[in-house]
Amino acid sequence: MPAPAQPDLEANRVYRTKEFARWGKNASRLVQRLVDKGQLRELAHGLYYAPGKTRFGTVPRDDELLRAFLETDEYLLTGPPAWTTLGLGATAMFAATLVYNRKRTGEFELGGRTFLLRRVAFPTHPPREWFAIDLIEHQAMAGVGPDALAAGLLYEIREGRLQPTVLTAMAAAYGTKATLALVRESIRRAEEVA
Repeated sequence: MPAPAQPDLEANRVYRTKEFARWGKNASRLVQRLVDKGQLRELAHGLYYAPGKTRFGTVPRDDELLRAFLETDEYLLTGPPAWTTLGLGATAMFAATLVYNRKRTGEFELGGRTFLLRRVAFPTHPPREWFAIDLIEHQAMAGVGPDALAAGLLYEIREGRLQPTVLTAMAAAYGTKATLALVRESIRRAEEVA
């Protein structure tokens, strides 16, 4: 009887059960054998990772988890980590990581971490201005009031860290009418002072 096929696992990579079908007729059995040997660890039903050393221990990176879970690289991490760097007054933190994608919506626990997935439109390579529009759209969630947000927006436009034409284009494409109105008013006020 020939020895069972042994996949060459890449450390810190996340796999789906179906990826093991090329090494045998029963992918589930092969995965279970690899889990029993400690070569794979289960993250969620049908989702496993090959442990390897990282500076954070043996947990997979968010990008690797999401790539395997969504089966695509088309997603965008956003939320507080991106919003607080804008200088618009957002300081809230979430227990979940906010992820925009084109496939799924819902809250998912993967590898002990919570991801809030939203199926929404987003640019492939979002500029800083897009993140500002995203923050404006989620100001209540971000813990920033409309007055503080308007003041921060005006300041960032005056300082040249947000480009008015790009900001307007992002607001028109991804924001509500109220967001577009706020952006236009902030640009108008910034131009009055200049």
